[in-house]
Amino acid sequence: MKQNFTHKTRGTCSREIKITIDENIIDSVEFIGGCPGNLAGISRLIEGMDIDDVIRRVDGLQCGSRGTSCPDQLAKALIKMKLKTGQTISCFV
Repeated sequence: MKQNFTHKTRGTCSREIKITIDENIIDSVEFIGGCPGNLAGISRLIEGMDIDDVIRRVDGLQCGSRGTSCPDQLAKALIKMKLKTGQTISCFV
């Protein structure tokens, strides 16, 4: 069953991330704002990937001295989504 989530980002050029998941798989990701080419590339690369694999790969990435990045905000959105729906975050287990 597909589920849609929206995450308001903090500390990045993008303002929001819209995510659609199907089970534990990324169906689609859309970044609102930010660097269009780079973020569209990230979105296409992760479509079809397991959520935990995405979190494992991008959590903690930084953009300059911001302390976060658009990929890091994506990981935070996915973690928040998993916690909200009561799923286990296997990449931290």
